[in-house]
Amino acid sequence: MKLEKIPQLKHINSNNFFLLAGPCAIEGEEMALRIAEKVVEITNKLEIPYVFKGSFKKANRSRIDSFTGMGDEKALKILRKVSETFEIPTITDIHEISDAKMAAEYVDILQIPAFLVRQTDLVVAAAETGKVVNLKKGQFMSPESMKHAVTKVTDCNNEQVMVTDRGTMFGYQDMIVDFRGIPTMREFAPTVLDVTHSLQQPNQSSGVTGGRPEMIETIARAGIVNKVDGLFIETHFDPANAKSDGANMLDLNYLEKLLGNLVAIRKTVNSL
Repeated sequence: MKLEKIPQLKHINSNNFFLLAGPCAIEGEEMALRIAEKVVEITNKLEIPYVFKGSFKKANRSRIDSFTGMGDEKALKILRKVSETFEIPTITDIHEISDAKMAAEYVDILQIPAFLVRQTDLVVAAAETGKVVNLKKGQFMSPESMKHAVTKVTDCNNEQVMVTDRGTMFGYQDMIVDFRGIPTMREFAPTVLDVTHSLQQPNQSSGVTGGRPEMIETIARAGIVNKVDGLFIETHFDPANAKSDGANMLDLNYLEKLLGNLVAIRKTVNSL
């Protein structure tokens, strides 16, 4: 499947990767605009096509007192403002069938969370909006099995679909990225590597997900070498005080250097 089938990514340069990046959750308008402005500045400089990412709500939480969102409509309106202010597409994840139609009014790409990617009714609801659908590979699924998730979207007469690998759980409290899956999934749809979620260490005894952000560049470099179409990186100007997934997010101050290195690697790979 060609990237050109995704209108929101029609500006894709086939010699480069595209980037889905932003905070884990929308915490407020000022923070979202601040992060988007910085990432737009960096990606424009490096000629990386960019999609702003932010969850309008967080339904999958370890503890009942974890931050779940600032309010659905408030957060979705902020995503729309980011899109209009910087003229960039936006992506958010949905968790219930009713979320699909609601979120589609505000964003360009609907993301199906990894834990929910086998939920047929949810995938179909997203596909039927006509929006781009990003299917995150379940931590419990093989790369080959994602073909069936993609087919659920295309069977709804929606060819605008991509898949995202966010690691596989082979044991408790850790994730592993199996890079053999990238060429497999690229046979089905444009493929993204979720760098930061693949470094999560979920189900900690504290009830707060841990992570290994020091490994972000290692995983991202391997993904670029293995020709992923895009990278997914959650980033924040103050990860330690982020309201969700701060333990595995990239400090925004390090993003430009990381992306510069990755662009150089992609150029080398393309020359081989």
